[in-house]
Amino acid sequence: MLLKKMKASLAVALVASMSLLTACGGGAEKKADTTEKSGETQAAKEGNAAEGGTIKLGVLAPLTGTNAEYGKGFQIAMQMAVDKINADGGVKGKKFELSVKDSKGDQKESSDLARQFADDDEIMAILGDFTSGCCMANASIVDEAGIVQLSPTASNPDYAPMSKYCFSIMGLQSAEAPFAAKYLLQKYAGAKNVGVIYINSDWGTSAFSNFEKAAKEIGLNIAASVNYVQDEKDFSSLITKLKSANPDHVIILDQGAVPQIINQIRTSGWDVPLAALGPGTSEQLISQTGKNSEGLLITSPFFFDPENKELTAWKDEFVSKAGFQPTIHPACAYDTVYLIKTAIEAIDGDITREAIRDKLAEVDYTGVTGPIKFTENGDINRQYMICGIENGQYVIKEGFDYSKEN
Repeated sequence: MLLKKMKASLAVALVASMSLLTACGGGAEKKADTTEKSGETQAAKEGNAAEGGTIKLGVLAPLTGTNAEYGKGFQIAMQMAVDKINADGGVKGKKFELSVKDSKGDQKESSDLARQFADDDEIMAILGDFTSGCCMANASIVDEAGIVQLSPTASNPDYAPMSKYCFSIMGLQSAEAPFAAKYLLQKYAGAKNVGVIYINSDWGTSAFSNFEKAAKEIGLNIAASVNYVQDEKDFSSLITKLKSANPDHVIILDQGAVPQIINQIRTSGWDVPLAALGPGTSEQLISQTGKNSEGLLITSPFFFDPENKELTAWKDEFVSKAGFQPTIHPACAYDTVYLIKTAIEAIDGDITREAIRDKLAEVDYTGVTGPIKFTENGDINRQYMICGIENGQYVIKEGFDYSKEN
């Protein structure tokens, strides 16, 4: 018992001596230690966030609302990529983990969620959102936080230049909309007077302004143009206005509302030839329109070639999980996960938000949707083909070389 008391007394004395030394000569050292714990640098936080066996990625997608088909495609395709990467050993010995949030296709909702991701030190990069408008609304948030926002589908050319942390792999409306005017409508369809109906959003106004500029350059007359807001349901008055201008073709610039517009045009008794820019080869478009979409022409930077066994296997896996056919949109979503993986693999040192951004900008990668190499602005250039609906199925009307032909 006496021995135990002596040991206890010595321990107390030792602690007291150490405290005295700190008070007399170690104040600065103690302050630095406190500062390190309470004011940890962002880089240190990010480095710690990547430890523990997982690398967390935030996902913004419209899981409900008009664009739910595309948001669900994002979620399924990205999880497919994560599952495959993790099954193959992960990246640098760590597993990917997704945190998926429903932006509803609403800019404010998307920004609120982007802020949550930005403030969460465990989130190393953000994948999404679907619309250019949502992505542009988030640009200042990701810029301030120093975190990548890599969108599979934003195509407004104003988006990526907003911040060095903003990236997109869909291609640009400054290229696709002119292709629709010059090659799909004028050259292939022989249109002379077109009616345009487009969504009044950042993406829609960009698509229309680029389409309008190209149409003027080639002498394609826009007989009438009308627009509508997100989640509009009744297009009858807009259709009446277009019909009164007597165009020989009508083009729809949107993703989510295209089936409703097609159905309402046809039920009004108008059999004008139709084209669309935005929905890609959406199977749900066909299922929701039936014979009303027969003959529809669309622009697309991608098509699932049935002769390509790897693409067909990917498509079959997606269908088994999603219950619907993929467009380019989920394929791009799949590629974004692999782009982040490729960037992380190139990092020599700690896995931080800033390091991911720097290596992502240098990526030269070929994915499901083809070669991907970012421009200085953080977007990519794509080529386009013309697809159409024949007998309830999508077919290639003209390939990527069509715009190169005289």
